[in-house]
Amino acid sequence: MRRRSLLAALAASPALKALETFQERAASKLRITAVEVFRVEGERRAVVGLNRQYQVNPLHVYDEHRPPVYREPAQGEEKPVTVSAYYLRIGTDGGVEGLYGPIDREAAIVVDQQLRGFLKGKDPLAGETLWDQMYRSNRHSRHGHFMMAISAVDNALWDLRGRYFGVPVYRLLGGPTRPAVEAYASCLGYSVEPENAQQRAREFKKQGFRFQKWFLAYGPGSGPEGMARNVELVRALREAVGDETELMFDAYMGWDLNYAAAWARQTERWRPHWIEECFPPDKMESFCELRRKTAIPVAAGEHIYGRWEAHRYLSAGALDVLQCDPEWCGGVSELVKICALASIYEVRVVPHGHGLHAALHVVAAQSPATCPLVEYLLLKMQSWHYFERNPPQLEGALISLPQAPGFGIELDRAKILRQTPTRWS
Repeated sequence: MRRRSLLAALAASPALKALETFQERAASKLRITAVEVFRVEGERRAVVGLNRQYQVNPLHVYDEHRPPVYREPAQGEEKPVTVSAYYLRIGTDGGVEGLYGPIDREAAIVVDQQLRGFLKGKDPLAGETLWDQMYRSNRHSRHGHFMMAISAVDNALWDLRGRYFGVPVYRLLGGPTRPAVEAYASCLGYSVEPENAQQRAREFKKQGFRFQKWFLAYGPGSGPEGMARNVELVRALREAVGDETELMFDAYMGWDLNYAAAWARQTERWRPHWIEECFPPDKMESFCELRRKTAIPVAAGEHIYGRWEAHRYLSAGALDVLQCDPEWCGGVSELVKICALASIYEVRVVPHGHGLHAALHVVAAQSPATCPLVEYLLLKMQSWHYFERNPPQLEGALISLPQAPGFGIELDRAKILRQTPTRWS
């Protein structure tokens, strides 16, 4: 009698019913019927004329391509500005859809021209198979725009699977490992004039950011005066925030090895948390040599595509911090593999913050020892997810994990003035 009662209770339990539903759905045969890129347009009010600080650029070795020293104006002008974004929707014969974005226009073109027809009729739940087939479908898939397109499709398929099974993506990945993910303040666009930077840095510290990244404006083409400004920025920021705040710096491929080593010698005393992407990604030996020459941790990876290239950097001992971007490096599927590789070498993975959705969910499902942070581009994020109803939000320096299925992306129709399907073929 007791056994029958126990079996009856188990059969009626919500957990068992949920498991049965999950098994039934996993056994079903969905097929992709639509792959649609669409553009949304709208208008928002913004202050223009401020926060136009450039960062050092590889082209700045040429005098005609190097801008004059930036001076922050006293005030800007508030006015309406147009905004737009591309999103990718993948539909199925079962009615469930996947949505991801914003995605880069370059990636959207490849999705439309190269992958749309290829994906139709495929099983959207077979993520590994689809990734491998997309990768094998084009001779140029290992890098650049084609890999960005694979990333967009992969991320949209993760959203689809999350919606299908009724759970956030980080749960499909085995998470969560924490209730909220810490973000670092990424200060692209803010003036690097010492007094302005100090004021901003104090504000960000007060808001709760324990980590800040600043973008260096000068390289070899700016001569000794530019080097002095780069060094002075580090000193001024350390003075402003004290020893409790970690300070990172980004050189966006604009330096060479001698320049980077000279900057490091002069700034080690202020303990930068890392120096990022001093060189283009094809100069792996320069990253290795810089790491030997300085105690400052060396970071790079937003332009590293796929696990194979990441592994070359890791096995060469080139980096302390790997920054592969799930919207460029191959999507959630590939970033998870890269994290596994990095954990073997005890290298931290802090994904580049082009967008937030995919990076947030991957980081949330990884050990904090491997993925301690996400990047939050303070100025960009004011508009990047503008069309979404519930974009990732900061609470101090933390982003609470979303509870909606998939990535939880839902467009806010009230903000969309125009939505158009976009085709390039």
